[in-house]
Amino acid sequence: MAGRRVECTWKRHVAEQLKQRDRVQRQAFEEIIHQYNRLLEKSDLQAVLSERLQTEKYELQDRHDVSPGAESLQQEMAQIRIRHQEELTELHKKRGELAQSVIELNNQIQQKDKEIQSNEAKMLEYQQQIAQLEGECRDLRSSLADLERANQTLRDEYDALQITFSALEEKLRKTTEDNQELVTRWMAEKAQEANRLNAENEKDCRRRQAKLQKELADAAKEPLPIEPDGVCVCFRRRRSLNSHGTSPESADAPTGVCAEVRVPSTALHVFDAHDGEVNAVRFSPGSRLLATGGMDRRVKLWEVVAGHCEPKGALTGSNAGITSIEFDSAGSYLLAASNDFASRIWTMDDYRLRHTLTGHSGKVLSARFLLDNARIVSGSYDRTLKLWDLRSKVCMKTVFAGSSCNDIVCTEQCVMSGHFDKKVRFWDIRSESIVCELELLGRVTSLDLNHDRTELLTCSRDDLVKIIDLRNNAVRQTFSAQGFKCGSDFTRVTFSPDGSYVAAGSADGVLYVWNVLTGKLDKTLDKGHSSAINSVSWSPSGTYVVSVEKGSRAVLWSDM
Repeated sequence: MAGRRVECTWKRHVAEQLKQRDRVQRQAFEEIIHQYNRLLEKSDLQAVLSERLQTEKYELQDRHDVSPGAESLQQEMAQIRIRHQEELTELHKKRGELAQSVIELNNQIQQKDKEIQSNEAKMLEYQQQIAQLEGECRDLRSSLADLERANQTLRDEYDALQITFSALEEKLRKTTEDNQELVTRWMAEKAQEANRLNAENEKDCRRRQAKLQKELADAAKEPLPIEPDGVCVCFRRRRSLNSHGTSPESADAPTGVCAEVRVPSTALHVFDAHDGEVNAVRFSPGSRLLATGGMDRRVKLWEVVAGHCEPKGALTGSNAGITSIEFDSAGSYLLAASNDFASRIWTMDDYRLRHTLTGHSGKVLSARFLLDNARIVSGSYDRTLKLWDLRSKVCMKTVFAGSSCNDIVCTEQCVMSGHFDKKVRFWDIRSESIVCELELLGRVTSLDLNHDRTELLTCSRDDLVKIIDLRNNAVRQTFSAQGFKCGSDFTRVTFSPDGSYVAAGSADGVLYVWNVLTGKLDKTLDKGHSSAINSVSWSPSGTYVVSVEKGSRAVLWSDM
């Protein structure tokens, strides 16, 4: 039934198209056909007249034979025949022209028929495209409806999460207030306990003083014989104690400079420190702990035991790769700079993140403690240096350096920064101004100070390691070696603890050690690394050197 309805529909459509074409084309050719019919009628009339004239001709000839005035009539008939012949010729000519017009019009009709067929084919194709596009529109409307439903679901989930977040934020605020109140109470109780202990200690001290005075008074009442040898022995002992100025226990404490520096010659331990590139390494002030930082966003701690590095723990909290590591002078805190535009401080007793210092608009490439351990300086790719107060956890000063800062070292009142524009800048912390600038031949990658902070060690991309005398801000010594090549803009070099040696890693994975006194290359250590060395650190005890690379390895060196 549906097929018959479809068949009737297209038949009706074809009939309507033919009627339309008949109406359109009939108007154009109706006048021509009418003229053509008139010509045919005239042609038929001319034929009848011609036959009639022929008949009249024969009759006139017959009459001429009978009548004497037939000659004039014959002439008249000849003229009539000529006139009729001309009219007939003209009619034939018009008939030929009309036939030619009919042929041309037929050609035009055929051309129009072809155009109509082409247009019908195009209409069919367009109808198919329209049907296809309508199908696609339906699919898109369906997809849009699905997306709107999904969007509404996500919006509802977001609203629910926002409500949950607000509740948790309020809970956090209350918890923080409770914690602050507990801390205040705890501090008050500690203060009271300290006052009680101080009072008890004062009472105990008074009791001991009273007892001592009583014993001295009793001893003064009893005369004792004094031998000269005893006085001399006591006097010598007191002089010995006074000459050292400390007790025997404190005399064994380590001083600021190590007793002996060992030039490394052997790779004691080669190990994978991180998952990926290792950017930074640093020994703790006591040389017992080693910290490494890598692109896996973690700072790992290692304990150096009998020439091996044993994993001690990991410091987490950074959102990007670590670029720099620094211990405070007591070894209680660790400062790390990272690529997420922030610097972070952890406590070493519990490995907890204590401070996150944000404010830079680019990667923080270096961060250092000042000598008071209460402030730090950070240098960034955003061409600024920032001074931070750890007590208030705020940025105290921001200095625009004009170039990306790759490394920083600090003295008591001066900050030295190495930059991408090949300059080492000396900053006065109090005035926030540049005291001096020293331009090298390549981009500065690393800075380090010797133990008495009178010499500055630099490394630059011109593959030269230089020592600058800070007393006159002039280059005192330059080190280079065949094969030594600075591997990146962040390659770190180091002084030995006593300042008598310099260690630097090369792009080919070789560790170079120069003697500062002679200026000559002392050691070339090429076993252990398989890629460019990023950083080197010498233990404060002078026993070990550790180097890290662009791969995942770290190598512990010594002369054992």
